[in-house]
Amino acid sequence: MTSTPPLNLTVDELLTTTRSVRKRLDLERPVPREVILECLDLALQAPTGSNSQGWQFVFVDDPEKKQAIADIYRVAATPYLDAEKPTYGDARDERTPKVIDSAKYLNDHLHEVPVMLIPCLEGRPDGAPAGTSAGFWGSLLPAAWSFMLALRSRGLGSAWTSLHLVGDGEKRAAEILGIPFEKYSQGGLFPIGYTKGTDFKKAKRLPAEQLTHWNTW
Repeated sequence: MTSTPPLNLTVDELLTTTRSVRKRLDLERPVPREVILECLDLALQAPTGSNSQGWQFVFVDDPEKKQAIADIYRVAATPYLDAEKPTYGDARDERTPKVIDSAKYLNDHLHEVPVMLIPCLEGRPDGAPAGTSAGFWGSLLPAAWSFMLALRSRGLGSAWTSLHLVGDGEKRAAEILGIPFEKYSQGGLFPIGYTKGTDFKKAKRLPAEQLTHWNTW
């Protein structure tokens, strides 16, 4: 029996309603470690190249360390979020202001989230050719996404962020958390918390036929 009963979601509902959660993270409700481990156990069933399982998962719930990581994140996030964003001339433009507003909220409150996750993978693909880099990250990112799905299935949420990796941010975070920088690469920064309500909906996406190619571009 799990300590947090799963939501009654079909597979399709889980896949189409797992959102990047920022404003609806409950910053006051603690997240038990056993729930985190339940979700991670599910995520570790994801594929990994050559069954290497070279991943490590660093969770942060210490207030001082969360503050330090949030400060690193803001160095890149604040100017990025204040900068003018590109336009696409389609439905994506309608959502941009709301997405930026939500991201700014997370930027302001990142240090308050109950738990942070930094997923790591053994090795450093810096400057590697595309094939090597794709294979490298393909051994970590499926597990990270599975973790987000597992969170959603139990009434929790997260958001996939990477701005703390800009510049010397990754190295500074490694120093704070004791991650062997020369040996392990960080794949992102995930705020984790229970969500305020669980009624998430499908996002507006471009139709599949508009993004599909058969046999040639």
